[in-house]
Amino acid sequence: MDDIEILDQALTFHGHRCWASTAGVRIGLAAIRALGVKRAGAKELHAVIEIGDHHGGMCFGDGIQFTTGCTFGKGNIEKSGEGKFAVTLFDKASGRAVRVAYRPTLQPRIGATPFMRKRAAGVPASQIPDEEQLEVVHLVWDAPEDDVMTIGPVDARDWSEPEEVVRFVVCPSCGELVAEPYARVADGRVVCGACSGYPR
Repeated sequence: MDDIEILDQALTFHGHRCWASTAGVRIGLAAIRALGVKRAGAKELHAVIEIGDHHGGMCFGDGIQFTTGCTFGKGNIEKSGEGKFAVTLFDKASGRAVRVAYRPTLQPRIGATPFMRKRAAGVPASQIPDEEQLEVVHLVWDAPEDDVMTIGPVDARDWSEPEEVVRFVVCPSCGELVAEPYARVADGRVVCGACSGYPR
């Protein structure tokens, strides 16, 4: 699959076309190439993305997930919560990692587009006309690499895999399955967090 097909499939996966998911695709592809690895089929790679929660750039994370194969479902990606557009990709087999960060060079042009003006006014991205979505995609996709990202050095960094928990309990209050580390003891019974009444 060539890069254009990857971009098209990633944006379909994401659900709309925007600059941040396109940046995630480009940066994910660059990280893979810098390490000389293939997209993770299982847990060969681990990604730490620096995005946070509840901001318009979280789309970046979908681009990273799609290109690297590091997904929340596989448990080989995590958010550091800094609200930044960067990823550190670890290759577990070689004990190497690379950090690739988005450069804000294009932001004045992106911010002036009809797409971004509408997003700032609260219009959902999926309700913005296709041609306006594609304008921001092409701004990021067609720009020189140096205008889009900074690729750090590939250096030696091991990834310590946390133990995977495969133990579960059924909450006697709600009857739902909960992973054991998330269960709580309340009134002498092992229950899920929601039924325990404890804050998260």
